Amino acid sequence: SLSLAFFLEQSGLFAGLLDTRPLSKCHGLTVRADALTPVQKKNYRQEKKRVAKELFSALKDPSVVIMSNWLKIRGSLKSWTKLWCILKPGILLIYKTPGSDHWVGTILLNACKLIERPSKKDGFCFKLYHPLDKSIWAMKGPKGESVGSITQPLPSNYLIFRAASESDGRCWMDALELALSCSSLSKMTAKSGRDGDLSSSSESSHILQLLQSSALTDQDLSEREAHEDSDNATNENGGRLTEESDMDQSDDVCLQATAFVEEAHEEIGEVGEASQVETVSEENKGLIWTLLKQLRPGMDLSKVVLPTFILEPRSFLDKLSDYYYHADLLSQAVMEESPYCRMKQVLRWYLSGFYKKPKGLKKPYNPILGEMFRCCWLHPQTDSCTFYIAEQVSHHPPVSAFYISNRKDGFCISGSILAKSKFYGNSLSAILDGKARLLFLTRDEEYIITMPYAHCKGILYGTMTLELGGKITIECEKTQCYTELEFKLKPFLGSSCNVNQISGKIRIGEDVLATVDGHWDSKVHLTEKRTGQQEVLWNPGPDIRRQRLKRQVVQVDQQEAFESERLWQHVTRAIMDKDQMRATQEKFVLEEAQRQEVRERAERLWNPRLFTFNSDTNEWHYRYPDAKPWDPERCLLQFEKDGIIQTKENSQHQRRSFYSQNWAAQQKVSRTGFLVFCKGGFM
Repeated sequence: SLSLAFFLEQSGLFAGLLDTRPLSKCHGLTVRADALTPVQKKNYRQEKKRVAKELFSALKDPSVVIMSNWLKIRGSLKSWTKLWCILKPGILLIYKTPGSDHWVGTILLNACKLIERPSKKDGFCFKLYHPLDKSIWAMKGPKGESVGSITQPLPSNYLIFRAASESDGRCWMDALELALSCSSLSKMTAKSGRDGDLSSSSESSHILQLLQSSALTDQDLSEREAHEDSDNATNENGGRLTEESDMDQSDDVCLQATAFVEEAHEEIGEVGEASQVETVSEENKGLIWTLLKQLRPGMDLSKVVLPTFILEPRSFLDKLSDYYYHADLLSQAVMEESPYCRMKQVLRWYLSGFYKKPKGLKKPYNPILGEMFRCCWLHPQTDSCTFYIAEQVSHHPPVSAFYISNRKDGFCISGSILAKSKFYGNSLSAILDGKARLLFLTRDEEYIITMPYAHCKGILYGTMTLELGGKITIECEKTQCYTELEFKLKPFLGSSCNVNQISGKIRIGEDVLATVDGHWDSKVHLTEKRTGQQEVLWNPGPDIRRQRLKRQVVQVDQQEAFESERLWQHVTRAIMDKDQMRATQEKFVLEEAQRQEVRERAERLWNPRLFTFNSDTNEWHYRYPDAKPWDPERCLLQFEKDGIIQTKENSQHQRRSFYSQNWAAQQKVSRTGFLVFCKGGFM
């Protein structure tokens, strides 16, 4: 890379860029457009092409770098991220690492102003911004990248940088002024065109537009040489200013939102019966027989201590979140015009929550009283986020309450589940007694949803197998649209095709509109009753699985003491190490601590932190709900902190835009963490 000093010496290539006078007025001459000869016009066009090609070559040439170094960049929520910045003539490239593999974004300097920004902290701050609050970002990267690597969200119309020292910051300011001067190429030739009626714009503006639409290639440049562009209306110069306070309203917003990271690993079971069957070892059979001696048919198992070898290494609060990896289907459902189409989409989303299943017969941990779990999913298509909060609000009986919100996409879900287990001799059932209320905010429609039960058979003899059974309903009182679905247990003499079967119907009032049948972990068909037309309602094949939203979680070391992953981490580690004795000991420590807490609390009732009980409806409700429709003029962003999902609103109703390029759900995220919020498209 060229140093700044060397570049200044060698920048005769761009000397013409520093003189922004129209060609018709250079050297003290004033020439009317109609006085220009064909030779002058031809020379002008050739000169313009030459300078544009030189700029294009500089953009492509990795050796042409004015300056490159680490800089801290402040995100939309005032937290700082260290990123690698490469300054070239007219553009500033931002990467996560010094290599070129993790592109974050490209700033188009032709539209930017540069100002020094006083700071009370160490280092030196400066700011690049668009004076008209327009976006400063290119749509694509230097290699044609359409989606940048995920970092914390960055503003759309400005960036604030922090250099390590004042000398470094001053050097960056000088370098940026040079790069801003280079970007005046488009303005120079555009002014020439206006004054001499030779052209309405410059060839270099084509270069900048190419940056906004695709990767740069020689063919792109040659194809555009014969065309003229309109004026980009760039700034007259990149002059240095000094501001005493930040002009952007977002700088007055100091939000300490929860830091989430993309989940590192996710286990998804196989289709069919294979992942629902488990052969128990002789050692574990002895543990089962010891357990069964304590039981009698019909007994509730909620107070029975289960052996750790049948435990899935995650909390039940975590497991309840399995329904939201395809929450984007609900975002689509809100937009459907007819009640029937909305119900179909809701049913499609409902089915999406079942195909993720652990291998073998596994039961999640019974949550500890007061335990909390939180996570979220980014929606790259709508540039929003679905937040999930769950808390164990009761231990005897065991009740888990949950709340899900994506205000920007127009839905929220609330509910609670009472988990009950019944023993029947050679089988047992885990019954999820409760319901969820799905609300479409803009339509004021509520869908009441129930759950199937889990049935395990073959405990004493035969093969241990897990299935889902029972009838569930999805009902919307406002539209009178109703779905009934039956999860069928495998018949005694049934074959593999009878495993995981479901059937049902959708109706409005008393009229049946469609029937549904298939397998809940594979293909489900919907048949229109009136026309007989059949379609695939749901099929979680490889393509659908690749479309799963990426779940974002809180790192263990940043979780509170009673958050699920941190609370159960020692049990989980022992299970993953296949050390059942240590897992049992760690589990006993947690259960004994809970018993001690009950003894100390005595007769005092437990007061949940995030949910409250409504004795009139006999339901648990989130303490901080917000079911108002999203107002893009007022709502800035939705975020979560300490279990509270909230929205930052703009009381002044000033429209701004957000830079959403970093919300790429398909990109791999490192475990460095970033702030997640629902961006409302305004700032």
